[in-house]
Amino acid sequence: MVSGREPSSMKIATIFGSGTSHQQESWRDFSTSRGIPAVHCDPRWLPVFQRGLKHDVYMVEARNELDQVIGILPLAFVKSVLFGKFLVSLPYLNWAGVLADDPNTVNSLVTRAIELARELDVRHLELRSEDPVELPELVKPGVQKSQLRLPISGGEEEIWKQLRSVVRTQVRKGEKNKLSIEFGRHDLIKAFYKVFSRNMRDLGTPVYPRLFFEEIIEGFPEAEFCVVRKDATPVASALAIHFSALTEIPSASCLKEYRSTAANSWMYWKLIQRATEHGTPVFDFGRSTIGGSTYKFKVKWGATPTHAAWQYFSPSEKMQELRPENPKYQLAIRMWRKLPLCVANSFGPSIVRGIP
Repeated sequence: MVSGREPSSMKIATIFGSGTSHQQESWRDFSTSRGIPAVHCDPRWLPVFQRGLKHDVYMVEARNELDQVIGILPLAFVKSVLFGKFLVSLPYLNWAGVLADDPNTVNSLVTRAIELARELDVRHLELRSEDPVELPELVKPGVQKSQLRLPISGGEEEIWKQLRSVVRTQVRKGEKNKLSIEFGRHDLIKAFYKVFSRNMRDLGTPVYPRLFFEEIIEGFPEAEFCVVRKDATPVASALAIHFSALTEIPSASCLKEYRSTAANSWMYWKLIQRATEHGTPVFDFGRSTIGGSTYKFKVKWGATPTHAAWQYFSPSEKMQELRPENPKYQLAIRMWRKLPLCVANSFGPSIVRGIP
């Protein structure tokens, strides 16, 4: 937890947009040496959200008396007629929030973000931090999430030995079903999105636009798609990003009619192998609701759960959860599952842009 006061020598500035090349360079220089918490504070995410989801973006920065960056807080302004306005750090991603080396700077950056939330008249400010910020204005959500990560620096053989027998059985089942896997970038986006968009429809969730994933691939050379096929048919797919601190899988899908082939488990094992090839020390399975089905799946792989320190500030009303767990959205989810895929893919991107 962090607390403290802003020193008089600190300068807090709010930059609208993704910044100049000089600002981008200074933000990235600050973030690159700060491990896992800094992965999603990388300023390269800002133009991805600008172009891929049409969000207005901000960077709140702190500089010292020598004009050196000492803290950053990236933000996206998410707005729609359907849901209202939100300020988020950052949507889609499992964590981002404030990045600074001392409590005083952290509090000063978050205080400025709260001021910006008031200025933009949002329903709430959402901070997806690795560590909680100790400010009385911030509250925790009703539904608790966990980040799930697996250390993989011991190598493929050591990881395999530590897997539960049920997981190894599923991986072997995938092998017996003669699945194939391919890794690529722009050349695989069509196959990736074909599986991903259908799976989102089946889950009752509006899908992100294909453009968003194109922007991720364009902005991050360390990102790639994988596609699993049964014969010539794509049956599972994922987006993997190989940062130096970890490999993460922000999006992964498997068609429900091919679950019996163990394609999903087999794909995750291949993704772990791929991560070891890139030399990353940690494999990030992403966030899950504690006790939910995806949580249990990830824990079976030996992933260690850590509390996701999401916090909220609501200027004028009780904080609203725009999550599938919220009972008020269950009817809409059931109806969405019944839509023709072409209809879901046409209307989904415009809806999901407004969901923080």
